[in-house]
Amino acid sequence: MSCCLCRWLSARLFARVHMHNLVYNASWEDPRVDKEALNLGPGDDLLVITSAGCNVLSYALESPRSICAVDMNYRQNALLELKIAGIKELDYETFFRIFGTGHCPEIREIYRTKLRGRLTGPAQKFWDHKISLYFNGKYSFYFRGTSGFFARNMNRYLNWRGARGEIDRLLNAASLEEQREIWPRLKRRLFSRCVRFVMNRDLTLALLGVPHAQRLQIEQTHAGQVSRFAEESLDAVFGNLPISDNYFWRLYATGSYTQTCCPDYLSRGNFQRLKEGLVGKIHIATDTIEGFLRKHEGKFTRFVLLDHMDWLSDRRRDLLAAEWRAILDRAEPGARAIWRCAGPSAEYILSVPVETPDGTRPLGDLLHLHRDLAAELHKKDRVHTYGSFYIADLPGR
Repeated sequence: MSCCLCRWLSARLFARVHMHNLVYNASWEDPRVDKEALNLGPGDDLLVITSAGCNVLSYALESPRSICAVDMNYRQNALLELKIAGIKELDYETFFRIFGTGHCPEIREIYRTKLRGRLTGPAQKFWDHKISLYFNGKYSFYFRGTSGFFARNMNRYLNWRGARGEIDRLLNAASLEEQREIWPRLKRRLFSRCVRFVMNRDLTLALLGVPHAQRLQIEQTHAGQVSRFAEESLDAVFGNLPISDNYFWRLYATGSYTQTCCPDYLSRGNFQRLKEGLVGKIHIATDTIEGFLRKHEGKFTRFVLLDHMDWLSDRRRDLLAAEWRAILDRAEPGARAIWRCAGPSAEYILSVPVETPDGTRPLGDLLHLHRDLAAELHKKDRVHTYGSFYIADLPGR
């Protein structure tokens, strides 16, 4: 099969999965790293890609002036809407049952009487059909959606391999030394020939929200093996970072959070702060970044772009250029943007041609990159599933 045909099939598969499903049931970018990079204050206006909304709520806790959460997939926005409705209408214990444990037997009645009326029409349409399945079905909500489907089946596989005891010991490890002692045994059970084969397939990567362009970036530096990149990432997580507050991998391994190991918005104190008005700063839109910015009249001081530019890196540089023109048009002077890339370098972004009053220039000439700070923060990232992290000050217009 030709390379071009393989790319076309991979793109069609990814689009089919990503545009017809809830992909992310939890955000997989570390907001602790993000907030240090962004240096948020009360005068900031943020543009954020929604994802699962966890980090949008975390940024709201810094009390910026406003947050616009934008996503092409309305299902992701519907999830954030449901969280905001829950914060406004529910007590902490009920809210934590829904979004902390991922399972609530009373969810249908709670949704009907307290949450549905707070949602937009598209969100109502989605949750009318999914609320019981996702929150009162056989599996936790965090084993739903396409990424949750993969997590559920990985847990099944590890249980079949007899690894549950090692997983529990790792999650309860009291020190890095104990983690380093447990992880190699668990790693041998996890990275079997079967798992390596599955992780290198386009369908698996599509379920996880990884497009073909990101696969190419990873394979270029890892001998053509996405599984090798995953192995190195987990070595860094379990060998260098304390597991005690790593709610990302606890969720992936168990399907639920605990009240002592969870995203910011799920702690009792932060839930109350959000309820008292901070969620009112959040505005939600279903659109592309460029499309939203072309319609929006205000300007922004902070941009959280996640890893989405990777998706445009191989064949749609024209869209990337148009998006950056829109970002610079809507950036206050001195605004800051952060993003992540699957590969170790984002030079393709810096070479994007941007029209300026002085002519067309490479984007890199217009940005001030904080490379040292980004590299330092990248080492602390509790997710560690990206090859690089970027912090850039923008000139604005």
